[in-house]
Amino acid sequence: MVQKYQSPVRVYKHPFELVMTAYERRFPTCHLIPMFVASDIVNEETSEDGSTQKIERRCALDVDAPRLLKRIAGVDYVYFIQKNTLNRKERTLHIESHNETFSNRVVVHETCCYSVHPENEDWTCFEQTASLDIKSFFGFESTVEKIAMKQYASSIKKGKEIIEYYLKELDDEGITHMPRWSPSSHSLPLSSPTSLSTNQPELGIVPADSVPLSADAKDGTSQDAKQDSNMLQNDSLAEILAGTPEDKLDADYIKRYLGDLTPLQESCLIRLRKWLQETHKGKIPKDEHILRFLRARDFNMDKAREILCQSLTWRKQHQVDYLLETWSSPQVLQDYYTGGWHHHDKDGRPLYILRLGQMDTKGLVRALGEESLLRHVLSINEEGLRRCEENTKVFGRPISCWTCLVDLEGLNMRHLWRPGVKALLRIIEVVEANYPETLGRLLILRAPRVFPVLWTLVSPFIDENTRKKFLIYAGNDYQGAGGLVDYIDKEIIPDFLGGECMCEVPEGGLVPKSMYRTAEEVENEDIRLWTEMIYQSASIFKGAPHEIVIEIIDASSVITWDFDMCKGDIVFNIYHSKRAPQVPRKDTLGAHGITSPGGNNVQLIDKSWTLGQDYSMVESPLTCKEGESVQGSHITRWPGFYILQWKFHNMAACSATNLPRVDDVLATLQVSSHKCKVMYYTEVLGSEDFRTACCDVQSLGSMTSLESSHSGFSQLSAATTNSNQSQSSSMISRFPPIRL
Repeated sequence: MVQKYQSPVRVYKHPFELVMTAYERRFPTCHLIPMFVASDIVNEETSEDGSTQKIERRCALDVDAPRLLKRIAGVDYVYFIQKNTLNRKERTLHIESHNETFSNRVVVHETCCYSVHPENEDWTCFEQTASLDIKSFFGFESTVEKIAMKQYASSIKKGKEIIEYYLKELDDEGITHMPRWSPSSHSLPLSSPTSLSTNQPELGIVPADSVPLSADAKDGTSQDAKQDSNMLQNDSLAEILAGTPEDKLDADYIKRYLGDLTPLQESCLIRLRKWLQETHKGKIPKDEHILRFLRARDFNMDKAREILCQSLTWRKQHQVDYLLETWSSPQVLQDYYTGGWHHHDKDGRPLYILRLGQMDTKGLVRALGEESLLRHVLSINEEGLRRCEENTKVFGRPISCWTCLVDLEGLNMRHLWRPGVKALLRIIEVVEANYPETLGRLLILRAPRVFPVLWTLVSPFIDENTRKKFLIYAGNDYQGAGGLVDYIDKEIIPDFLGGECMCEVPEGGLVPKSMYRTAEEVENEDIRLWTEMIYQSASIFKGAPHEIVIEIIDASSVITWDFDMCKGDIVFNIYHSKRAPQVPRKDTLGAHGITSPGGNNVQLIDKSWTLGQDYSMVESPLTCKEGESVQGSHITRWPGFYILQWKFHNMAACSATNLPRVDDVLATLQVSSHKCKVMYYTEVLGSEDFRTACCDVQSLGSMTSLESSHSGFSQLSAATTNSNQSQSSSMISRFPPIRL
């Protein structure tokens, strides 16, 4: 497996020329880099005007590896080739390096770039990417990989210190400014051009240096540059610079808003974010959200991507991004749900208080149903994410989770009512799957004797690392040292816990039985709530496509679609027929005449029909790959019946050799049992709605012009595909517990 690394954008608050001068101090060897033994220039070229210089250097490195491994390998030093291109006119330095030693067994490649900051010409940016591919190494592949990655991480950290050291040394000597290149100067006043061969062989072998300096621009900086510097230090501008999908993550931004991450953790975040930008075009999750999923899977990028894609599908299907704007709590929740936000803890985390012992869980479930309770809890979590962002700005440090205080006074056997426990377990499942690493601490107070029973029922569904965040107090143990005062300021301890702060959390009480509804009423509403969701799911099998029919009365109507390939590759077709296809009896017609099949695979085109006679193709077939999100529309030319078809994509043969392509073989292997899964939404818009915008719609009318983008669903687990949950279920697959 190829190990990859990508750095954030690191900023030196010094001009490019001064940063380049700092490199002169560390070559041909550097006492701060003991492993850098020697270096020899292999080739050197300089342009006629002196603006561009290319240097190729062979570097000897004494890699910190076990003596036995060195003896087996038969080498004392590892040699790298560096190719550096310095463009003084453009003020850039591009570096490429690869290993010469063991190149047939291990492939190491790294690229680095120093350039001028786009918002401040007196600052210098640094970026690097690297990869390590160990093909074979005398049976020690795993050991070599671990040594390389560990040493690489430490080298990056060391590299930051080295460049700071030499910049400080220059400052101590009174060197705070270096002139820029100009045609008349022909070259920078550097004492040794060979020193411009920089220090970046990959994977722990030579430190990569690029930490943003804490010092401001020096005296030589212009007044306008100083104003730009002050602007860049403003939090809101930093968010703008680093917070849009098109921009790259900045190291200062990461530290300020996301926290201290190791170089490899930063790399995982940047790579996963980049993958989402490439495959999930449009709105992507915030960086804090991506980071939570990485932490939930201990920065295993493949595992984090899998659960994140699952959550993105869930959020899209149930419109969770708009929940705070669209969800209005019923009055019974406002009166009897005993939970609410209350200031923050000593770490600046938002504090949520839940008086579970005072809550009539049975009454709420009987009056509202499971779905309303679930949506209310989801709105609480969405509000918690918003409050974390606000507190991050207020306190000037990353705050990514909240503290929950649960008061169990009053808890008794009625809280163990089976439907209530079932609702609680389902809520835990949904929250753990979609809001990982959001719980910083859980304070459980006044736990009664019945609590161990409830804990026995609930704890198996909670991740072990999440359970470590629980602090449980029985009776009045929470008072005094080691209790609440260790985590919450005394001034905000609620009055019902012996504090002086008035808490607005409802006191709860029994829900009047007059508000109860019958099981049939609750069940029907639960189903209605879930079928209101605009997206439907369907399975496509080899030889069994999924089809829906849309009846068009008026020509020039517009059929629109939006579907995501959750698993496998399919071919999307649109057909027209004057004859109505036979709709399976179990199906009912929905809005616009679109079938809403009871099952998840429906075939409408009769096998006796002949293409070109009984029905015709109105668009060229569109092949859609796993993970893609496809949106488009078609302007109908005739009335009748339009059939949208998602068909299993058979592996294509190579036109030149008639042999299957490697990519197609791998894609087929990923589709177990020849099964694909699609999540889709279709809608028909009348022609009158488009008469004033006919030209705009016409540009969208061809499937060949559709924009197709990966949505981030290619990593859905088999558990999702094989799930047979009902429409009223949470639509969440049974993943292993995720840390809250």
